[in-house]
Amino acid sequence: MDWSVVVDYKGYFIEGFFLTIQLTTVGIIFGLIIGLILGLMRVSGNRWLIRPAQIYVDIFRGTPLLLQILAIHKAVLPTLADLVGLDAPSSVTSAFVALSLNAGAYIAEIFRGGIQSIDKGQMEAARSLGMSYAQAMRFVILPQAFKRMLPPLGNEFIALMKDSSLVMVIAVHEITYAASTASKNTFEVWTPYIVAGVMYLFLTYILSRIVAYLERRYSTSQ
Repeated sequence: MDWSVVVDYKGYFIEGFFLTIQLTTVGIIFGLIIGLILGLMRVSGNRWLIRPAQIYVDIFRGTPLLLQILAIHKAVLPTLADLVGLDAPSSVTSAFVALSLNAGAYIAEIFRGGIQSIDKGQMEAARSLGMSYAQAMRFVILPQAFKRMLPPLGNEFIALMKDSSLVMVIAVHEITYAASTASKNTFEVWTPYIVAGVMYLFLTYILSRIVAYLERRYSTSQ
């Protein structure tokens, strides 16, 4: 193994490292927003809200993320851009959109399961105290459900970070793309991918520690 590759291509790996963090962060933030909205729609009891949310979840959970990335980058976003008279979006924008939409579908199911795990008497008690449905959900149900949702949410965030490697197919310069580029240019097989693996392990460890900290803190506050 030629470790000089790491030095020669350190700029590639550093850029890929920080872009992977950006992809994961954006995916988590917008995935949480989408997931919360869809999760609330799924438990609303209104079939006009339940059905569209279920279709969304079924589509994004039932099709490969790689296919979603390609479709969004090559068909969906360019078509929308043409309709409004804008330039075609960059590959990074397509990656942000694809990861966020996909994460939203999985997070929606986590929210749905967490909310439904709370005893129905909690909602009835809150409503009997004069709270509206929205107030009861915000101040009573969601705080209790969030504690139960933290472990699966943490797993989803870690999975999202690793899945971000798939956006290399649309030439997004994240960690895996950096490793692939270094390998192709130097014909070195092992070193670039070992470096990429270490980077992913580091990010996974940090993310898992953050989730564990939130679990402990939230448990203490409860």
